[in-house]
Formats: sequence, C-alpha cells, structure tokens
Amino acid sequence: MLNLKKGVNLGGFLSQCSEYTTEHYATFITKADIDNIASMQFDHVRLPIDYEVIETEDGAEIADNYHFIDDTIAWCRQAGLKVVLDVHKTWGYSFDNVDIEGLNTLFSSDEAKDRFLRLWDKLSAKYAGYSDIVAMELLNEVVNPEYAESWNELIKRAVAVIRKNAPESTIIYGGVEWNSAGTLKLLDPPADDNTILTFHYYEPLIFTHQKAPWVPTIPQDLSVPYIEDMEYYRKLSSGIGLQGGPCVTAKASKMGVEYHEEMISEAIKAATKFGAKLYCGEFGVIDRADPKEAVKWYRDVISLFKKYDIGYSVWSYKEMDFGIMGDDYKEVRDFLSEQ
Repeated sequence: MLNLKKGVNLGGFLSQCSEYTTEHYATFITKADIDNIASMQFDHVRLPIDYEVIETEDGAEIADNYHFIDDTIAWCRQAGLKVVLDVHKTWGYSFDNVDIEGLNTLFSSDEAKDRFLRLWDKLSAKYAGYSDIVAMELLNEVVNPEYAESWNELIKRAVAVIRKNAPESTIIYGGVEWNSAGTLKLLDPPADDNTILTFHYYEPLIFTHQKAPWVPTIPQDLSVPYIEDMEYYRKLSSGIGLQGGPCVTAKASKMGVEYHEEMISEAIKAATKFGAKLYCGEFGVIDRADPKEAVKWYRDVISLFKKYDIGYSVWSYKEMDFGIMGDDYKEVRDFLSEQ
C-alpha cells in the first residue's frame, strides 16, 4: 500500500479545465511545478483527470493526450513524489452536474457504467507497472445519497477490473454526499487490504467557501473569521442548505479542533471497522478568505489528520479559487510547507 502523507491537488490541469486543449495541458502544469511541489515538502500529488482529456464523446481513445499523464508521473518519480490518479469526471457523471437533468446517468445507464469500467480497464492496464508510486482513485465525488448501494455495486465491478490488470496497485474510493466523512459507513467492506478509504473536508462550508460565487446562498459581501463561537457559524450555515447542514447539527460547543474531530469521527470509526487506512483527498480554504484566518483552520484540521494518521491532499496547487500559489496566500503556502 502506498504511504500517502502530505499532498496537493493539481486541479485545473487535466480536470475542470478552463479549456480542454493541448496548449492548456502543456502549460498549466510543467516539470518546474512538480519540482516546486517537492521543494515544499509534499510527498505526493493528486492528479484529477476528466474523461474528455483522453476520450472522445463517443468513447474513442485520444491516445496522444496520455503523454500528459505519463510526463507528470515521470516528473513525480524524478522528484520523489507519488501520484493519486483520480478519475474526476467520467462519461455520464460529474459532481458539478447534479442539478442538471439528464447529465448524470452513471447509476441508471448500463452504457455509462460500461464506459466507466472500460476507462478503468485502460487506465489500470496502462499504469499497473507504476504500483510503487501510483494509486488509483475510482471517482472524485458521488453526490446523491440515494446512489449509496448502486455505488457499492459499481465499486465491486471497478475493483475487479483494476485487480485483473493491476493486482499490486493501491485503490482509493469514498462514500456519497460529496465524499463526506459521515458516509464511509455506508460502504461495503473493501475487497482487499490494499485499499484506502477517502473523504473530502470543507467544514464549515460558510468559512471554507466564503464569498464563493457558485454557492448562491452564501453572502458575497461577508468576510467570515475563524472564531470559536459555534452559534455564529450555525446561524450563517442555516441558510446554505444541504451542505451547511453539518455545522447546524454539530454538537460541538465551540469551533476548532473539537468541531473538526466530531465531523471526521464517523470516517475514523468506519476505517477502524474495515481495518482500512484513511485519506483526505481534498480540503482547503477559498482564496477569498483572510490568509491569517485560513492558517488557523489548516492548523486545527492538520493536527487531527496527524493525530489519526490520515494522509491528506490540499485543494489546490494553483488557481481554482483555492490555489495556494496565489500571491495573497504566501502565509498559507509557507505554513503548509512547514507541516
């Protein structure tokens, strides 16, 4: 099993791209970026990939684009970094299309399921020989809670496909509701012990996503500090909707380590029950937050990851509204480098 301690996401590179062009892929992340990540004392990168990069809409392989993945893995090996190969978006499913009717068919369409399994057949066959540095993450975020059982069934099928080609590779997957910590308990036991269970962590959303323009229920003119007053966060979170719920229902008496420990406790229990290792594949604070306040949040959350031996990967390296390389986020960047 790969030992993933401290990583950073390469969001916006081969996934959620501003434009899906070879010019973008060739310039967004280069060897210099990978070397810089290694110099910041990270030990791995999480590499999100959208199917559009390597497949046409009708399922034909775009063979020429695989070299962007190959080059990144080669640069990481040279820099002493591991890689989490994450299918961020598959044909028929994307975490950011949950409210658009007809776009997410993965759990209702045999064609979409077959496309997903064929994609992993290709990826696992191609990268099986990199099991010493490459882990394979099945799918970024399954959102809808009603897909929990269907997701379990698809996990079994995908793991079987991968194991046929890559018996030694580490496999990573999480639960539903945006990979929330509380839904790992809904997973079936892993098929083998070379499996890592993952969750994403952005709690409380009103702090980590403050002023996020894609969340219409979050005030665009409110700067949210990182303070201990739970009632302050409960009041603000009550108007967000589903993703604000965890803060509203939390039992913690104050914001800080106590709150975060409560929020990840179900993930820890599930991993302990399954005898599996835990990994937080995404966590972070939007670059619209005060960097000093963001550092306080990171300090508390990372302290718990270390306490429970949870590997983690920051979202994200550059741009994407969470990029730690932004000029205003030097304080955050320096703090993360020292961890």
